Amino acid sequence: MKWKKSLLTLMLGSSLALAACGGGEDAAVEETEEQTPSTDEGTGETTASAGEEVYTQSCLSCHGENLEGAFGPELSNIGAKMSKEEILNVIENGQGQMPKNVVEGEEAEAVAAWLAEKK
Repeated sequence: MKWKKSLLTLMLGSSLALAACGGGEDAAVEETEEQTPSTDEGTGETTASAGEEVYTQSCLSCHGENLEGAFGPELSNIGAKMSKEEILNVIENGQGQMPKNVVEGEEAEAVAAWLAEKK
């Protein structure tokens, strides 16, 4: 019986993720262009708001709109528990039911920096 609950939870979470990422080919192209994190042209660094944007696009369906947790754990004060490097490690390598590399590169760095500020 326990495995049925786990399977149902996994299917529901997957459905939500697919619904959040759905759309036609044209919509995917438009979304990709809009999803690129903005950078500070003077320094070339990804801005903090880019971390929030990437979170909204890629992480919200599992961790909640207000970092309250949903399918994934609460992240509202994750910066008090983990450093930016530790958060980045989880993003890159996964943890628990979270797959690795949900976001990559500069986007992963931006999300890790933004979440590290949540204390």
